[in-house]
Amino acid sequence: MSDTPRAQLIHIDVDRRLGHEWDEWDGKPLPNRGDYDSPPSLFFAWSAVALVVGFGLTALVLFLLGPRLADLDPRIPHLLWPGLGATAVVLWAWWGILFLSYVIGRPLLPERLAERGPFLRLMRLTSRVADRFGRRDWVENAAVKVYNGLAMMRGRKVGQGELLVLIPRCLSKDTLDGVLGIAGRYGVPVFVATRGQLARRVIRERRPRAVVAVACERDMVSGLHDVAGKIPVLGLTMTLPSGPCKDASVNLDQLEEWVRAYVV
Repeated sequence: MSDTPRAQLIHIDVDRRLGHEWDEWDGKPLPNRGDYDSPPSLFFAWSAVALVVGFGLTALVLFLLGPRLADLDPRIPHLLWPGLGATAVVLWAWWGILFLSYVIGRPLLPERLAERGPFLRLMRLTSRVADRFGRRDWVENAAVKVYNGLAMMRGRKVGQGELLVLIPRCLSKDTLDGVLGIAGRYGVPVFVATRGQLARRVIRERRPRAVVAVACERDMVSGLHDVAGKIPVLGLTMTLPSGPCKDASVNLDQLEEWVRAYVV
């Protein structure tokens, strides 16, 4: 019997259901055996496209509604167009600072103006645009890497009892054993999050100061959007060789590096 400590495993049983993010999956093997590893630059490229699309659609709506708005008050279009232009200037300046911050590895913006603020909304918008072109999972993988890079710049430290590791049910047995072994070495509890609401529930009840979460790209982006604005999170995406919700694997070395960075 091995004397290696194992982490506390918190588990709430519910009826298992394939996550709604994968409702359209047809059961066929995923591209590249579920490995969507992508460079962070992919996110910045697609996020620029998403901003162009977003402002373009807003301008189109304003152009189409302009005559009707002018009927209500001729001053309205003259106020809305400059407002749209000013918003575009501010957002593009913010995007440029965010890009520069990631490239040089220095936090040029506070958390609430970066990875725990508007970045989360940009990530969701970019995912929706990329999904139209069948590139959602690759772009989301890149987005999570950018998010993690920005979060790691903060150099945050917490106590052992203040960090929580969230994992899905779909990890392979070997991967689960590896996760529990890592968490056990650092005295960090592990929670099996079968559904998003349960993850939010355990966070409310245990009140950790930071979270390391494991999930596929789709669930990760949704989870970060819901949780990261309230509590610091690092997100580790999985490889899905057998499709979603079965025998997933993660980079255990990366997981240990993040846990150690928080608690040591």
